[in-house]
Amino acid sequence: MPDIQTIEQQSPFPEQSRLEDIVQDLIAQAQQLGADQVEAGVSIDAGLSVTVRLGETETLEYNRDRGLGLTVYFDQRKGSASTADFAAESLASTVKAACDIARYTSKDEYAGLADADKLATDIADLDLYHPWNITAEQAIELATETEDAARRVDPRIENSEGGTVFTNAGMRMKANTDGFMAGYKSSYHSLSCAVIGKQGEEMQRDFWSWSARDRADLMSAAEVGRIAGERTVRRLGTQSLSTREVPVIYAADIAGSLFGHFISAVSGNSLYRKASFLLDHLGKPVFPAFMRIHEQPLLHKAIGSAPYDSEGVATCARDIVTDGVLQGYVLNSYAARRLGMQTTGNAGGVRNLTIEPGDKDLQALLGSMDTGLLVTELIGFGVNNVTGDYSRGAAGFWVEGGEIQYPVDEITVAGNLKDMFMKIVEVGNDVDLRGNTRTGSVLIEQMMVAGA
Repeated sequence: MPDIQTIEQQSPFPEQSRLEDIVQDLIAQAQQLGADQVEAGVSIDAGLSVTVRLGETETLEYNRDRGLGLTVYFDQRKGSASTADFAAESLASTVKAACDIARYTSKDEYAGLADADKLATDIADLDLYHPWNITAEQAIELATETEDAARRVDPRIENSEGGTVFTNAGMRMKANTDGFMAGYKSSYHSLSCAVIGKQGEEMQRDFWSWSARDRADLMSAAEVGRIAGERTVRRLGTQSLSTREVPVIYAADIAGSLFGHFISAVSGNSLYRKASFLLDHLGKPVFPAFMRIHEQPLLHKAIGSAPYDSEGVATCARDIVTDGVLQGYVLNSYAARRLGMQTTGNAGGVRNLTIEPGDKDLQALLGSMDTGLLVTELIGFGVNNVTGDYSRGAAGFWVEGGEIQYPVDEITVAGNLKDMFMKIVEVGNDVDLRGNTRTGSVLIEQMMVAGA
């Protein structure tokens, strides 16, 4: 077996053929020990993170991570093991450990590799790899510029949690006994800043960040800092809010959490355990008729893109909700078999979940709402996936006449997700493209808002 520790001294990432040799050798070892199905995956990551706080370098971290995971099946009895030590002896011990575990587990009729005819065969180049050859000195300068821009916004910004530059590049390789063998490189970069403002005895914190596969697509350091500072200052002068039932807008950068709850409810693990408030809703309306929710896993350079899922199943664009009606669940192979269905290529989750936007920006949505609450921050987690009951701490702004009047905090927004989804009035065109969920701000007709 190739010695990957020697390989890594020659290059940040070994040649793909060397990783192929490693996973093939692991699979062969497991088969020699009696496994009838095997899958193996290798990952290698390298990166840099720098944080500057109050003009001084607070942290500077280089990371170099690697890992190998192996899953074996002995007549539908499953065993898994992993290691970060790539020495030949350690890898052999990992194979033996996975096989030993499988011999002591119970047989599961639904266990096994993904169906061979579902595996990816044409691995598209999604343009995910754009390494950023930034030095530590350059990263410190950039982080300093980000924080300085935030602190210059207003004299009331008296403290800081720092400006941060992060960059990471990685390589993946996966193979199984059904002939699947594929790998690809990817990169991820971000700039972020968080500062603290003070007005009298009141202190408020806010932040801003930007992320991209390609550093050329990052927002400038000055812009990230400016937005972080402005977001912090606008939260000063909070007022209390009495309990009331009003329209609510979720700002685009937090609206994705709503659709995260939806995906959890239509995911296979929740469904076969009967732990979902959307059980047996396939083919039924779950959102208003104007809404479309789809995933786009093959978008070039997007954060959530991948040519295959974590089982090697080919990913593809598909509608999950069309005209408000639930078109399909989110399934890996195991959950699909439990439900008597086919995998949807979602082992590891959805990719680039996209909520089709309307034609209004946030200001226009505020005008449509007229009077109500704009939520810009969510706190804590009070969501029951079985009943759909929803209650979360929040902060944001009170709106009257379509205009922001004053900031509010220490409030709770509550409802039932099933009702909240059906009461969505509009989705804004201010789509946040920085993460795996791509949505604009969301206006909900009515929710309970509990204040002090």
